[in-house]
Amino acid sequence: MSLPLVSTCSVDGCSYNHDHDCHAGAITVTGSSSACGTYVHTDAKGGADSTATVGACHRTDCVHNSALECTAHDVEVGPGADVADCLTFSAR
Repeated sequence: MSLPLVSTCSVDGCSYNHDHDCHAGAITVTGSSSACGTYVHTDAKGGADSTATVGACHRTDCVHNSALECTAHDVEVGPGADVADCLTFSAR
């Protein structure tokens, strides 16, 4: 199974955001606003040397969700209803 990449992250202050690239191993999309459940606000930089993927998605009402996995080619993360949301979310 190929997991979709986080193509961009425009959330300032997240430990995993390095120059608008997410470096978490994988993110989880959660909640009623498609929040990035992996968002961590801290000055310390964390993560891996690779670009993050979407590991799980709890938004069953998204057109890209199949069995709690994201089927989008890639996703964008940025400010929305929460500090960090999946901006690729699209309601069924």
